[in-house]
Amino acid sequence: MAEAGGELSWLEQWYRAQCDGDWEHEWGVRIATLDNPGWTVAIDLEETTLSGRTYDGTDIRRSESDWVMATVSGDVFQASCGPLNLGEVLRLFRDWVTSVSVER
Repeated sequence: MAEAGGELSWLEQWYRAQCDGDWEHEWGVRIATLDNPGWTVAIDLEETTLSGRTYDGTDIRRSESDWVMATVSGDVFQASCGPLNLGEVLRLFRDWVTSVSVER
């Protein structure tokens, strides 16, 4: 299990880069807990360089408490994961953003 500190710091920088006086009023990043337990993450891609880009999706199920599912739907990166997989979800998003940036 990797430490989430680097991923969280990266996400903070990505979010800040999207904030232009308009974007942050309608779009954003949401992280919440699940009751099974786990996490959900929703990151709006509208009006970013990621808008309209495809994501192959992720479906990893190691155990009842160690799992990650992620997709892009409706211009939103959506993920859910086990209680100790939040850093992994943020790393998936970071890796995808980085790969999309390299493609352009």
